Amino acid sequence: MDTKKIAAFINLARTKNYTKTAEQTFTTQATVSKQIMALEKEWGVKLFSRDHRKVELTETGKAILPLAQEMLHQEQKIITELHNQLAQRQNTLVIQAIPTVAQYRAFVIVAEFMQLHPEINLKFNEVDAPTKQPADIFFTRILEPAETEYDVIVEDQDFWVALVPQNNPLAQLKQLKLSQLNQEKFLLLDPFTRFYEPVVKELQAAGIKPDTVYEGRRIDLILKMINQGMGISILMNNSFDLTNYPNVKILPIEPKKYSWVAFLKLRSNHSLAAEKFWQFAKQKYSEF
Repeated sequence: MDTKKIAAFINLARTKNYTKTAEQTFTTQATVSKQIMALEKEWGVKLFSRDHRKVELTETGKAILPLAQEMLHQEQKIITELHNQLAQRQNTLVIQAIPTVAQYRAFVIVAEFMQLHPEINLKFNEVDAPTKQPADIFFTRILEPAETEYDVIVEDQDFWVALVPQNNPLAQLKQLKLSQLNQEKFLLLDPFTRFYEPVVKELQAAGIKPDTVYEGRRIDLILKMINQGMGISILMNNSFDLTNYPNVKILPIEPKKYSWVAFLKLRSNHSLAAEKFWQFAKQKYSEF
């Protein structure tokens, strides 16, 4: 239903004058007349009596008026709520980050942004890779420094390493090729991470069908299992801390295979909060 017609009906009921209603609704007298006639035709009733240029509500018009006023009031409430929701969305920032984000400058940037912009409602979640859940910003690992769907701010380049127990014969090497892992049991990050598929693909290219004894998302558990001699793993060099795992040896993989850790923002996302954070992050990285 056209609420402009409803508004004209309510205004005319108050002014009882087509000229005044036209002035107050910033239109013409002819338009007001058409709006009222259109309502009367649509509802099949007479809303006003027009005797000797005097405009009065009919009994039906009087009965309908409070309902029309409530209808217009409800529309205004809907508009107000929509504006509030839009403002809230514009001031909400959802960031998804890899579990090891605390090891990167990205964590400091997010913390500083929170302190500088208390007006922005920040929601910070840990994920291994961008998900289908709504988010404005991702901090994750990527296998190429450019992404077609996203704007990208690269923090650091990283490279693949093999992690083996100190009592494994491979631990005597200074570096290794993937083909040298053909007799090993693998402890891998699972398919829900961005790292599983490229690792398995490279192992297969090296002629290895990995004997996987663990697939999961907990790097700490993988490190504990290697420390106990339960298998080997392939991870990014900066994605773990061996402080509590003295029985784990790091071996660079040759030829080197790289990935990057970066902030991502969908190019289609132009929310005020996301744009504000993006400019802040770019500025901070330029200062490091």
